[in-house]
Amino acid sequence: MTLKEATEGLEYTIKQIETDDEEMNAFLFSLGCYTGEPITVISHLKGGCVVSIKDGRYNIDNQLADAIVV
Repeated sequence: MTLKEATEGLEYTIKQIETDDEEMNAFLFSLGCYTGEPITVISHLKGGCVVSIKDGRYNIDNQLADAIVV
């Protein structure tokens, strides 16, 4: 399942990042979003979702949310 389909408030472990876009990979890595890292969906928004990674909260769009498999 992707982050777009994840339940709010539950902690998941990132299994895979499905993208061939190196910029997107680099951006997600800079947020601390990589395989094996815990991630929590705080809320779903119309254009994406708010996630908690490590000690930060980030608003990511649907394209990024679809690339993160949990």
